[in-house]
Amino acid sequence: MTLLPWARLVLRERRQAVAAHHRLLLRELADLAGRRSDRLLVTMPPGSAKSSFASVIFPAWHLLRRPRSRIIAACHTEQLAAHFGRQVRALLAAAPDAGDAAIARDERAAARFATKAGGGYFGVGVRGPLAGRHADLIVIDDPVKSWAEADSAAARDALWDWFRADLTTRLSPGGRIVLVMTRWHEDDLAGRILAGDEGWRRLILPALAEDADDPLHRPPGTPLWPAQEDLTALKRRRTMLGPRAWSALYQQRPRSDAEALFQVGRITVLEEAPACRQEVRAWDLAATALGGGTRDPDWTVGVKLGRMEDGRLVVLDVQRLRTGPNEVGQAIVQTARLDGRDVVVGLPQDPGQAGKQQVVWLSGLLAGFRVAAGPESGSKLTRATPVAGAVAAGQVALLRAGWNRAFLDELREFPGGRKDDQVDALARGFALLADTPARRLAISFMAR
Repeated sequence: MTLLPWARLVLRERRQAVAAHHRLLLRELADLAGRRSDRLLVTMPPGSAKSSFASVIFPAWHLLRRPRSRIIAACHTEQLAAHFGRQVRALLAAAPDAGDAAIARDERAAARFATKAGGGYFGVGVRGPLAGRHADLIVIDDPVKSWAEADSAAARDALWDWFRADLTTRLSPGGRIVLVMTRWHEDDLAGRILAGDEGWRRLILPALAEDADDPLHRPPGTPLWPAQEDLTALKRRRTMLGPRAWSALYQQRPRSDAEALFQVGRITVLEEAPACRQEVRAWDLAATALGGGTRDPDWTVGVKLGRMEDGRLVVLDVQRLRTGPNEVGQAIVQTARLDGRDVVVGLPQDPGQAGKQQVVWLSGLLAGFRVAAGPESGSKLTRATPVAGAVAAGQVALLRAGWNRAFLDELREFPGGRKDDQVDALARGFALLADTPARRLAISFMAR
C-alpha cells in the first residue's frame, strides 16, 4: 500500500481527514522513501498535524515496507520521542499484515524497539547519546522547545554541532533525513540548513499564504487549514502573539529584516582586510565584571571600524572581555598598541564625576594615542539608528572571523536581545567616523 492510502486508513480509524497540505507532505515523504530525494526540510505552523504524518504515520509505513530499516527519531526531548514511538508501535501492532515488521517479543520500551526482521525504531532527545546506533532513516521533529532556547546562541550552536557531528554521522550510506519543525529564529536548525546546504528539498508552508509561489497555489491571505483554524481565528492569534512570534511560528519567516532594526542580510562578508582611509576603535565599558554579583554581566567591547576607499564601512575586529577595571585598562592599551597610533580610540564618558575620572585615567594610560571621549546622548535605539541605516543601504561590511556570529546575533536581536554592548560600540564607532566638526574637535592628541 502506498503512503497516501495508508494514511487515510489510519485516519479513518480516528475519524480524521487528510487535508490538502497533508497530501502535499505525504507526497514529499513518499518521494523521499522512493529515493527521489534523500534530504527533506519541512516547516509548518503549530497545530498543522505535521508530526502526526511525519513522525507517526510515515515511520510506521516505512517499517511495514522495509522491516529491516533502522529509524532514529529525534525530538526536543526524549519524552516527546517516546510519545511518537508509542504511536508508531501501536500502528505496527494493529497492522494485520505486519509480517517481519512486527515488533520482536522481548521489546517492551515505547521509544526503542526492534522488528522481527532486525530493523527498529530508536527515539532520542536532541543532544542525546547515539553511540553504537545507525540509521537508514532519520526523522527530526521540532528540535527547538522554547523561545529561551531559540534565542540562545549557545543552544543553537550546541544543536547544530550535535546534528552535524553526532546525528548525521549515524546515517548509513544511502540513508534519508527528514527535518520537520516550526521556525523560531533566523539561525535555528532549519535556518542554518537553508543558508548553507542546497541538497535539501524544501516544503515551507505559512499559516497564511503570502505570494504566488505558495506550494499549495493558495491566493494570498488563504489559511493553511481552514477546517482547523479559519482566517478569523488566525487574525486573532496574530494579534495575541505580536509580529515576532507570528512571523516566526506561523509564517515561517523568523525575525525578517523588515521587522528588525538591523537588516543583517545586507552586511557583506569580506575574506581579506581592505585598505581603509580612516580607522577607529570604539569601546563600550561594562559596569560590572564577571563575578561581581550578576550571573550574566555585560561585556566590555571594543569594535574596530574602518572607512574603505569607496566610502563604505567595514567592521575589522571585535574584542570582548569580562574582567575588572585594571584588566580592562590594560586590555584597551594593549589593543591600541596592536591597532597602531593612527587608529582613533573612542571612549564613552558616563555621567557624573566618576565617569570623568574614568576617562581621565584611561586617557592617561593611552598617552601617545589619539583619544576621542565624550558622553552618550539619546537612547541606545536612537544612537544605533544611524549605523542601522548604513547597514540597510548596503554600506557596511565585516571581515570574516570567529567573532562574526556573536556580533551578527546581537545586531539581529537588537533592541530586544539580552545584550547590546557590541551595538553600542558599533554606534560609537560610526559616529566617530562621521565627518563632522564635532568629531574632529573631540579627538585629542595625548602624545607626551
